Formats: sequence, structure tokens, C-alpha cells
Amino acid sequence: MSEITNAIKQICEEKKLDFDAVLGTIELALAAAYRKDFGQKNQNIKVKFNPETGHSKIYDVKLVVEDLPEEELAALEAEMEEKPLPKNMERERESFYDPTEGEEGKKRFNPKTEIQLKDALLIKPDAQIGEEIIMELEEPADYGRMAAQTAKQVIIQKLREVERDMVFNEFKDKEHEVVTGIVQRQEGRLVFVDLGKAIGILPMEEQVPGENYAINARLKVYVKEVRAGQKGAEVVLSRRSEEILKKVFYLEIPEISNGLVKIESVAREAGSRSKVAISTDSDNIDPVGSCVGQRGSRIQTIISELGGEKVDIIEYDEDPVKYISNALSPAKIMGMDLDVNDRRATVKVSPDKLSLAIGKSGQNVRLAAKLTGWKIDIIPFDGTETPKEEVKEEEAKEEKSKKEKAVKAEKVVKEKKEKKEVKPKKEAKPKAAKKEVKEKKTTTKKTKK
Repeated sequence: MSEITNAIKQICEEKKLDFDAVLGTIELALAAAYRKDFGQKNQNIKVKFNPETGHSKIYDVKLVVEDLPEEELAALEAEMEEKPLPKNMERERESFYDPTEGEEGKKRFNPKTEIQLKDALLIKPDAQIGEEIIMELEEPADYGRMAAQTAKQVIIQKLREVERDMVFNEFKDKEHEVVTGIVQRQEGRLVFVDLGKAIGILPMEEQVPGENYAINARLKVYVKEVRAGQKGAEVVLSRRSEEILKKVFYLEIPEISNGLVKIESVAREAGSRSKVAISTDSDNIDPVGSCVGQRGSRIQTIISELGGEKVDIIEYDEDPVKYISNALSPAKIMGMDLDVNDRRATVKVSPDKLSLAIGKSGQNVRLAAKLTGWKIDIIPFDGTETPKEEVKEEEAKEEKSKKEKAVKAEKVVKEKKEKKEVKPKKEAKPKAAKKEVKEKKTTTKKTKK
């Protein structure tokens, strides 16, 4: 094995690059060096390098195209002579021939990479349009200092590009997954996490409130987005994602990783509380017990991994009444009315359990609604409420009784009016008779005395 091959392999191990990618970079560098010292106008230099021998073969590669009219060729030559060249580019006019769209939408002839059919037939008698003509050039004995410097710059630049592309492609495949990283440093509100080949960014809005990110601390992060930046791949991370919770359950609970227990749904408020709905098809497995572990060992490990975040494990049920009841734990419900069309549930709880069912700042009912996918309204219930049918009967009886009383009262009033009209008036006594009666009463009083 040659020294060059060893050097290439060493670079591959250090940079974690592909051998063929590094070899291709060296061939590009040699082609640039050849053009610098020995190249001619309109040459499309390609190099094939053999790392075992250290020798290379140099070719001028062109694509055969149909012949152009003499007038068009003359116009191209005239335009080439009039076009000013940048500094240090007197030897090269390839940039003038870059294939661009003409005024009529036709592709212009590029003498650097193309050759007319009539010229190709002089080199290869059976040449056809669309075929590549490969002309081998003489390998130089040595390159000059400037050519070597050019080759060095090309190698450094191309290796960086290859490394950036490989990192970007690798993490692009890991997008929306959970990876483990090491906290590298903090700059203001940004936390930088070392992911091995790349440094991920944990922005403020993706951090868990109150969580401390100590330097060199290991933590699981969710790869939210991977985008190409000027200095390479930019990996945006998150600690608030529900996927982190799922990943921790998958790693810590064998029944979930084996597929015996399934995570149905997750509702999370990062740093505070989460609810996880689980189910199983096996009658011999207790899904909740599997997640809690002996004396709570498994769930305590999960809580520690999440920085002390509380986790409620809920047993999933096809029956929405049971599912919602489980989701509202630890509160116990006393009744429930479902509106299937609107997916709204009205849950009745005892007045002393109302605050427990709602939770602090409405957190318990909010997480339960997110977990189940139902809108949940909680109302107090003291146990004295009668069924709706009985309520309707009582209301009907009461209404009937009121009407009967009103009819009776109206009848009584009517009878009183009739009696009042029929009753005869008293006859008025004459004044003289009244005086006589008065005198009799006075005489009787005197006699008694």
C-alpha cells in the first residue's frame, strides 16, 4: 500500500469521509493544477488518479454535437475577441463559452465541453452525435509551485464541501428523530449541543422551562429541522417535543420496545406534566404495571430522564366514557354525557373533587382533552339530580296542577260575583220611626234605673 493511499485513508478516518469522495477531490485538484501550468484554451480536463502508483492519466473530454453554420461560428469568435477578461484570466476563455440560453431559447455552442461532428470525425471516423470523445494528454513530469498551491486550495475546499454534504445528508435522514448529545456551551439564550459530526442549536423556545443545561451533561434531544447553512448543516433541536417522551418509554420499557405494549397517544406540557395512553392485546400483561415497574422503578427512571417532569400512565379503552374517565385520573367521575357529533363530553364530579379534576390552572382537564381528542366540560354534581325522564314528568305534573288551580280560582271568583248581584238590598227606615225607636230605648234605660 502506497503512502498516498495511507494518507487518503487517514483523512477518511479523521473526517469520516468516503474513500471515493476524497479520491475524486484529488483528481479535481490535479485537473486544476494541469490547467494552471499546461492547459490550453477550450480544454475540458479530466484526471484519473491511481493512488497505488501515484501516477495519473489526463484526458480532454468533449461531447459530439451537430455542425453549426459558418455564420454562427464567426459571430461566436467575434464575440469572444470583444469580451473583456478578468485579471489573471488571459490564458482562459472558458467562461465565455458557458452554455446559456440564446435570444431564441437555443442552447449556445460551448467549445470547452463540445465538439462539432465534422471535427470529431477527424479524431474518430465512426463518431456520432451524443458520443463522448476522449483524447488522452501527456502527463507532466512535475508541476510548478503555483500549480501545487492551486491543487492544495482545491483539495481543502472540496474536502470541506464533501464533509458538509455528508453531515447534512446524515442528519437530514435523522430529521424528526431523537438523538443523544452533550451540552457544549451556552451563548445567551442559545444552547449548543455536540452531536458528534455536527453542533446542534437548542433555541430558547424549544427549551424546557426551568431545566438546567450543565456543560458536558448528556441529554436526549429531538431533531426538529436540518437546513443547509453557509458554514454547513444547521441542526435545530428541541426538548419540548412529545417524541422525546415516546423515545424514553421505548428505551426504558422492554414491553414497549418488543411491541407487547403500545403507546396510543401522548399529551405533554414540557417541564410540568405529561399523560401517556397505553394499550396491549395480551391478556397476560398489565400495561400500566409494566410501565410503572417494581416499586415504581421504571417510571422513576423516566421522570429523572425528563428532569423531574410528572408522568401519568393512562390505560387506553375503545369506550370513550372509560377512556375519558381514565384520562381524568386521579379524579373520579360520577357521570358523563357525550355529544358524539361535536365530540364533546360533559363530565360530572362531586363538588369536593372539582378542583382535582380540573387541575392546577386547568392542566389536568387540558391534558385529558388533548390525550383523548374530546372536548371536556366538568360540572359539579351532588348526587340528588334525577333522570331527565323523571324531571320531564315532574314538570308536566306541576304545570297541570297550576292550570287546575287557576281554573278553580277563576270559577270561585265568578260564583262570588254572581251571588253579589243576586243579594236583595235592605229597605231604608223612615226618620220618624228611627226617632221613635231611639225614644223607646231612652225610656227603658230610665225605668231600669
